[in-house]
Amino acid sequence: MILAIVGMAGAGKTEAAQFIESKGFMRIRFGQITIDELKARGLEINEENERMIREKLRAEHGMHAFAKLNASKIDKALESGDVVIDGLYSWEEYIFLRERYPKNLFVMAIYAPPKLRYARLISRSGSASDKGKNMRPLSEADVIKRDIAEIENLHKAGPIAMADMTIINDASIEGLKNKIARGLHRLLKTASR
Repeated sequence: MILAIVGMAGAGKTEAAQFIESKGFMRIRFGQITIDELKARGLEINEENERMIREKLRAEHGMHAFAKLNASKIDKALESGDVVIDGLYSWEEYIFLRERYPKNLFVMAIYAPPKLRYARLISRSGSASDKGKNMRPLSEADVIKRDIAEIENLHKAGPIAMADMTIINDASIEGLKNKIARGLHRLLKTASR
């Protein structure tokens, strides 16, 4: 089974992917390709450089670049068991994966209301516990601008709309984990049919 986690920034995608990884899934973070490319070029890891690399990769490989460039990692991980994808963004990535893995791909959307996501993103960007996690200071205006850009330019809404399951993340992390555990159980039953 390949379980792709989708959702807008601040919805809880990474929390979800880490929790699913703790259940024995191999986690593949699509964005790691950007970080690896920055390191290979000796560039500082920051928003400007990350955006430049992401745009370059998409210009070179198409809007499905991150799915395409991670396909061999997914194939290798599937040899050992189930996979969770952290960072599926674009409609084109979704289509690429749907065509490559027609029977194995499931999508779980993590949803949180915009105001709650904005509050999470603003508060997490400056906390000491985020050091080393590549969190950037964000304002509500920055987050709104990012939402619009991700929907319009990355076609992020399509995979969210096509999810096999949507988890509402509007409370505690423990509540999110409980909902994911129940959802994962249902998806695993579906996948085994």
